[in-house]
Amino acid sequence: QVHLVESGGGLVQPGGSLRLSCAASGSIFSINAMDWYRQAPGKERELVAASTSGGNTNYADSVKGRFTISRDNAKNTVYLQMNSLKPEDTAVYYCHANIFSGDWRVMDYWGKGTLVTVSS
Repeated sequence: QVHLVESGGGLVQPGGSLRLSCAASGSIFSINAMDWYRQAPGKERELVAASTSGGNTNYADSVKGRFTISRDNAKNTVYLQMNSLKPEDTAVYYCHANIFSGDWRVMDYWGKGTLVTVSS
């Protein structure tokens, strides 16, 4: 079994910063990609930032210049540094990974999410 566990969410004032972490554990052969999504109430889940093991990154237009995704491949962990947070960033943030697992399956895995609330 493969598990993704997010951490780092919480309440922050506008203009503040948070750093989210997502650690993958379990029977993992390799991780092809790790990404961050978010979902606000009443809205569809959207891609926030994406990364590959080769270092390629991609960001939603709404977070460019404010968010930074990074990976520690040795620890099977992805981070999302969020700066200059805005109320519209409020959402549940989900970690996603495409993983070649130890049971010879390539699958998408999702964490349970961590809530980020930006409010004064």
